[in-house]
Amino acid sequence: MDSIKNLKNFWSSKKVFITGHTGFKGSWLSIILNSLNSEIHGYSLKPQKNSLYNKSKIEKKISSSTYANINDRIKLKNTIFSCKPEIIFHLAAQPLVLESYKKPFETFNTNISGTLNLLECIREFSFIKSVVIITTDKVYKIDKKNKSYKETDELGGLDPYSSSKVGVEILVNSYIESYFRHSNLKNKISTARAGNVIGGGDFSDNRLLPDIINSINKGTNLVIRNPNHIRPWQHVLDPLMGYLTLAEKQYKNKINVKEHSWNFGPNKNSFKKVIDIIKYVKKLKNFKYTLKKNNKFKETNILKLNSIKAKQKLKWVSKWNLNQSLDNTIDWNTLVNKGLNVKDVCEKQFLMHLKK
Repeated sequence: MDSIKNLKNFWSSKKVFITGHTGFKGSWLSIILNSLNSEIHGYSLKPQKNSLYNKSKIEKKISSSTYANINDRIKLKNTIFSCKPEIIFHLAAQPLVLESYKKPFETFNTNISGTLNLLECIREFSFIKSVVIITTDKVYKIDKKNKSYKETDELGGLDPYSSSKVGVEILVNSYIESYFRHSNLKNKISTARAGNVIGGGDFSDNRLLPDIINSINKGTNLVIRNPNHIRPWQHVLDPLMGYLTLAEKQYKNKINVKEHSWNFGPNKNSFKKVIDIIKYVKKLKNFKYTLKKNNKFKETNILKLNSIKAKQKLKWVSKWNLNQSLDNTIDWNTLVNKGLNVKDVCEKQFLMHLKK
């Protein structure tokens, strides 16, 4: 079991480079690493005004924050060279399925070309010792069987977002085999696939929990587009702890597996329908909703992840079940609405998660 002392023993003073550090996951990761006394360097587009990054004021605790496009390779290269990170987390992406239907070119360009730029930079620098590239649970080719997908299952890509992340997986594999397999970065670069993450501070449009919380806060009617779709719901802290564990073990040369991709999904009892989430939250906070029919954009009906590899090889576990994840997400919103310090609330939930 991880303890704050053990985590600080490794992460304290480590130079960490995070792409997409102004996003939802990137902000949580920055807050966690700051609490572990890491030296954080971020590279991302400017944060949205209504964002966890701004509300937590985490920028004041970050050693450097560069606002630029991941496709600006020269800027990216110069920034990495300047801060000389030992560990890189690549989270910069266009992360939304519906947005990918509206902006397919931008989605493929950011997700695939952006990753290519980063890999080219990594090739040039010897000071990098561990890299974790975040993709998605949606990379798998969906069959009609009600099964949980493991890392060796066939990749697919139903929509522009999903297929762009499949492209990232193929690209990373190509670079590992072509350049890193016989270099100092052997077994030190991986892709990580998580489920549908939830948690306080997610203000994205067209995501279930942020939409529910927005409906609760504003008293507006929520429109649900796919009530019977099944997703692997999990609190953001669970996969983030997986990323940290993976990065540390790569750094320490404790990874020796053929496959360099890792699932960090929730336990089986967290594979639930959208409507089940709605009904549970409605017991905690009242809000209005209607079900939308004939959604014109196709989305995967069932998604489940098999994370046995991470459990066996990394000793990682998903700590919070679905009810705990939902409760802590709603609690975060309640506490912040009462005026509590956003960063403090995040750090307290991080410590609660460690003690579970």
